[in-house]
Amino acid sequence: MRWALVKVCLAVTAMVVVAFAVPLGMVVKELARDRAFSHAEREAAAVAPALSITTDRAQLERVVAAAGADAGMAVHLPATGGQAAFDLGHRRAVEEDIATVRKLGRASTTEVPGGFTLLQPVALSSGAVAVVEVFVPQGEVRHGVGMAWALLAGVGAALIVGSVAVADRLGVRMVRPAQRLADGAHELGEGKLGARVPEEGPTELRLAAAAFNAMADQVIHLMANERELAADLSHRLRTPLTVLRLNAASLGEGPAAEQTRAAVAQLEREVDTIIRTARETRPQTAAAGPGAGCDAAEVVRQRMSFWSALAEDEGRKWRVAGADRPVRIPVARADLAAALDALLGNVFRHTPEGTAFAVDVHNAEDAVIMLVSDAGPGIPDPTAAMARGRGSGTDGSTGLGLDIVRRLAESTGGDVRIGSSVLGGTEIRIWIQLDGREPIRRGHRGVVRKRWGVAVR
Repeated sequence: MRWALVKVCLAVTAMVVVAFAVPLGMVVKELARDRAFSHAEREAAAVAPALSITTDRAQLERVVAAAGADAGMAVHLPATGGQAAFDLGHRRAVEEDIATVRKLGRASTTEVPGGFTLLQPVALSSGAVAVVEVFVPQGEVRHGVGMAWALLAGVGAALIVGSVAVADRLGVRMVRPAQRLADGAHELGEGKLGARVPEEGPTELRLAAAAFNAMADQVIHLMANERELAADLSHRLRTPLTVLRLNAASLGEGPAAEQTRAAVAQLEREVDTIIRTARETRPQTAAAGPGAGCDAAEVVRQRMSFWSALAEDEGRKWRVAGADRPVRIPVARADLAAALDALLGNVFRHTPEGTAFAVDVHNAEDAVIMLVSDAGPGIPDPTAAMARGRGSGTDGSTGLGLDIVRRLAESTGGDVRIGSSVLGGTEIRIWIQLDGREPIRRGHRGVVRKRWGVAVR
């Protein structure tokens, strides 16, 4: 495309230059010729008055000398009044041309060796016709023509070179963005999802680049959503798996019990593998759209009714506070349920049987605070635990549970903190911002909680 544009521009410019330069060169040549012969006519006209007055040879020689053109001028006088015909100056024209001009009575030019001659007839007082011959050298006829032609040729060449350069730059401006767009499409097709195209060039190519970048972003978004959905769904499988594992532990001894426990353990490993694989490229959870939300108290009651049955089987004491009245939050119901299941599943998974736990819901003016606490051994390094939640899991944990909770809180402008529980173990504090503003960092001491029905600050 680039070379095609250059060739087209070269052909068009060359035709334009030829169409204008050739006629202009011919005009310059004719102008130089006309200028030379006009000068010769003026020289001939300077002698004509003297010829109309006298035909004396001596006087005419002085007139020709005064005209300053004696070397290139000749005067041919006919025989009149008993005076024989004579010539003044150096004759160059042949006798036939002089006779023809004398007969026709009008000026004429004829070519002679070294240039041209102007033959100008002049009427004498006797009625005869004299002929004034003015020699015009070839150099004077072509004076300035070569320079003018060279200038025209230079201008034409400059126009052609300039047009080619401009066409090449235009071609680069058009071809380079198109090539980058093609390269970006190839990279995206090869699986390089970070491929983007600079939005430059003509308007159409800029629009195409913007559409390509939007398409690439949408592809990444869709693929990330698929991975995240697979990870979330896989993690939700761990809730019933936890129940199966605990029930399998109570089956006692025997081949069937061992096979059941082995199958549950293998299933957990497979689910963990799916979670880790799906989380290789993990996006940030988008905030809930306008109008989205749920009743946090209702979700807490529903999930605690599920976990309470398992808590009774293991002899765990549990408590729910603040879920007796509606608490609206800008979070999808399924997302909040998944976050609660992740935290409660961690309690059952990482604390001994008989360990108490509690869920508290506090409704402030601009935020809702949810506390999931237990009486277990606690988390020695909360910072490392949160960092593990952002990366791949270690020590038998996928790290997705805390990550699900963190993304849920951050989608509303809130956050997640890990601290010490009043029960003696771990407390996960989920700050859910109601208006999307940055949360006020009040810490744990600003939250009023109840410990088994007793208010504790």
